[in-house]
Amino acid sequence: QVQLVESGGGSVQAGGSLRLSCAASGYTYSSYCMGWFRQAPGKEREGVAVIDVDGDGSTSYADSVKGRFTISKDNAKNTLSLQMNSLKPEDTAMYYCAAESTYGSIWYRGCRFGYWGQGTQVTVSS
Repeated sequence: QVQLVESGGGSVQAGGSLRLSCAASGYTYSSYCMGWFRQAPGKEREGVAVIDVDGDGSTSYADSVKGRFTISKDNAKNTLSLQMNSLKPEDTAMYYCAAESTYGSIWYRGCRFGYWGQGTQVTVSS
């Protein structure tokens, strides 16, 4: 059974930084693309960043976070991370870790996502 467990969310002032982590289990971690999504109250879930779509460690980011966020993957530790710098109030949302699945229903930047974590809240105050 695939499990994705996020951690690292919290409250921070604008301009600050947070690092999110996602621990994956029950999953052939190194072979598939993974990503981060977020959902703010009253808004649809949106893609933030994806890694390893082509199995080569390449990354892709939403325009709104490009240059501020960095996604990374540690295959030895089965951990996905999202380093978030220069945070803005508009980054406030629930952040979700996601992993590729053949049966997934959400496509983002060439990756088909079907496994989801429970989410971790990020709140940025002005």
